[in-house]
Amino acid sequence: MPIARDFFDRPVLEVAPELLGRTLVRTTSDGPIEVRITEVEAYAGEADPGSHAYRGRTERNASMFGPPGHAYVYFIYGMWFSLNLVCGEEGTASGVLLRAGEVIKGQALARERRPKARKDRELAQGPARLATALSVDRSLNGTDVCAGPGAPLSVLAGHPVSPDRIRNGPRTGVGGEGAAHPWRFWTDGDPTVSPYRAHVPRHRAGRDKAGRQAGA
Repeated sequence: MPIARDFFDRPVLEVAPELLGRTLVRTTSDGPIEVRITEVEAYAGEADPGSHAYRGRTERNASMFGPPGHAYVYFIYGMWFSLNLVCGEEGTASGVLLRAGEVIKGQALARERRPKARKDRELAQGPARLATALSVDRSLNGTDVCAGPGAPLSVLAGHPVSPDRIRNGPRTGVGGEGAAHPWRFWTDGDPTVSPYRAHVPRHRAGRDKAGRQAGA
């Protein structure tokens, strides 16, 4: 059963850790792919220097300002897509970046999209890999993940991770004022969790002085 919209209509720091263990379903014409979520990051909109929405609404981030329970998909470095889930009151622009998960159904379909993955645990180990394995692109931006069976993307209630297995720390690749926020959450000991990498300044399109680049 899909998670009710009320689940997402809460502060981002409540929603993010409670997504661990839930099942993300991607429905495609070739069949479904299901991922058990094992790692996420929280982004608190205009109150968060690490967020895409820190400086306000733009054409790119408009879906973040919409109602909770929708997808925010963005393109980074001209190469990869990343998938976020919008949460909080409409207009707050907070969201949760889905960083990693275990493909529990549709492994063959995921492997077709991720042929370089050496092991199944690597299929969705990292936000770009997760989006690639699920065939997520900007066409899914704004998708309602609470719409129910048959929707392109949905999140099932699943089996949330016990609080004693949840760990948190700094977000991956976030610099500037938002670097110290311990808003990355993961399932302790899960092999699909991606390696932590601190922010390294680079001169690339899509990154600004505040270090916004990793998630919502």
